Amino acid sequence: REVEPGRGRGRYQSDHWDRAITGYRETERGLQGGAGQALLLQVTPAFPPRRPSRPSAHVLDLLPGGRVGPHFCGCTIAGVSLLSPSVLRLRSLQDPQDWLELLLEPGSLYVLRGAARYEFTHEILPDEESFFGKLRVPRGRRVALIFRNDPPGENPPKPTQDPPS
Repeated sequence: REVEPGRGRGRYQSDHWDRAITGYRETERGLQGGAGQALLLQVTPAFPPRRPSRPSAHVLDLLPGGRVGPHFCGCTIAGVSLLSPSVLRLRSLQDPQDWLELLLEPGSLYVLRGAARYEFTHEILPDEESFFGKLRVPRGRRVALIFRNDPPGENPPKPTQDPPS
């Protein structure tokens, strides 16, 4: 509940400005105490000391058919998966036919940095493509808390308690 995007008031969007996400709601949440602050303290060691995580979480809420297409951002990203399992695909930038998939169970934490960040894009598969090997992974609504640092020269967005318009 602490991270519910807009507490149900925001509408799901069909297309993101960079075309990387479909079927989603998103917001930035400040982590001022409670479970969010404790989680931020747990993911902090995953980030380089000179490039720490933003003091907020990007909350991404995907519908079952929503998808996060191949993209990359920042030198480190840490995500906590909530609500339903999903499949994260890392795809090689040198050979897009070369990929690796990770099964993200609810409550799982994943960290992408180094080669995983600069030599691969990452994507969350929509429900109809959600397989881990031959295992069908039905994907319901997925909420993820994404912790990241800013690319050099970029200013972080301001955390909000309201859904984006």
